[in-house]
Amino acid sequence: MINRKIDSILKKHFENSRNALLLTGARQIGKTSSIRAFGRAKFKNFVEINFIESPDAAAIFTGASSAQDVLLRLSAFTQVPLEKNKTLVFLDEIQECPEAITVIKFLVEEGSFRYILIGSLLGVELKDIRSIPVGFLTVQQMYPLGLEEFYKAVGVQDLVLDSLKDSFRNGREVDPFVHKKMMEIFRLYLVVGGMPAVVNEYLKTNNLQNVLSIQQSIIAMYKKDIAKYDPRNKLYLEEIFNLIPAELNAQNKRFILKNLNENMKFSRYENSFIWLKEAGVAIPVYNVDEPKIPLLLSRSRNLFKLFQNDVGLLACQYAGGVQLKILSGDEAINYGSIYENVVAQELLYQGYELYYFNNKKLGELDFVIQRGGTVLPLEIKSGKDYKRHNALSNVLRTENYGIEKAMVFCNDNIKTDSRICYMPIYMLMFMEQEQQELGNYKINLDG
Repeated sequence: MINRKIDSILKKHFENSRNALLLTGARQIGKTSSIRAFGRAKFKNFVEINFIESPDAAAIFTGASSAQDVLLRLSAFTQVPLEKNKTLVFLDEIQECPEAITVIKFLVEEGSFRYILIGSLLGVELKDIRSIPVGFLTVQQMYPLGLEEFYKAVGVQDLVLDSLKDSFRNGREVDPFVHKKMMEIFRLYLVVGGMPAVVNEYLKTNNLQNVLSIQQSIIAMYKKDIAKYDPRNKLYLEEIFNLIPAELNAQNKRFILKNLNENMKFSRYENSFIWLKEAGVAIPVYNVDEPKIPLLLSRSRNLFKLFQNDVGLLACQYAGGVQLKILSGDEAINYGSIYENVVAQELLYQGYELYYFNNKKLGELDFVIQRGGTVLPLEIKSGKDYKRHNALSNVLRTENYGIEKAMVFCNDNIKTDSRICYMPIYMLMFMEQEQQELGNYKINLDG
């Protein structure tokens, strides 16, 4: 079984909080498998209720006037023993029974059992639930396998990863042999991606045709969700979803509405873009007018790039046997869109808000994030001329922005040149958020 970051998050939550946990994220990212493994390992009793497979289970929560009513019905529904402080109740496909979310407050207050909830397209469905029990329900986002999870899954030892992390922090070159192997695994990640079913199939068979088949089935499932959950806008949604690979391959990678409809305004399509984001199947990266803190204040809502939630799914949508060319490092391929997709999903996985900067005079920065209380520009280079970055140099020279340093992620080893640090692309796995200590503050009311 693949070890996931979510495993430690689940453990920490149930050790330190009495709240119910709501796990959100796209389909097929491993939510159910992770919860089952955790629940069976950490609790004596594990109750699983799936509201699609057992629609009559909704009656447990419908019309219940108290927590005691729910627990009485639950005990009648399940054959699993319900022991106080030893039972985890797992409610799957919760979007089919929104009443369960609204009454979870009373179950948490009652305190006999612990609760965890998940569902398909929860980011969309939660908008229609009127009463979310704030203070009793903790929401945790989950994503496909990140880079570090993938490296561990294919067998890279912790000793190697610790050495790489030390190099990242200290700006020390990676051993050339290790660097070459890490780049080979990175190219494999571009093809396989982070969907658990796909990764497991690769680990079991090493068969790329099987990998492609599963990826195509996931894409088909996403399109089915589009048709099922938003029938009024499904044509817009599917058209946008299908255009993502082509738009990323364009020169500026920005999503161009005229490729959908020459006369259509953004306001007509905006809900469709939001739907894809909330469903977890697409990642928008918004343009900012200035690379200054806080970036959110200068965000443009109708200028953005749109990435896939998983780079393996993106690669499978490109034709012409691109997978083998990627694995061989074929220089004829334009890796720009694929590399940037990895960066978008990895930064999102690390908890960053994603932006890019584009200015007619200065040029375009691939990504701009807030890290350690400052703005950090990121350039992504998939070719040999990775030290050519006019826009980055222009922005660093602009005193008004006050940017102290920048990073370029590329195929080469670690190098530092003045205020720019060049990093191997796989070092993205160590870009975790830097927490700022606020400390104490006491107001002076003298006088």
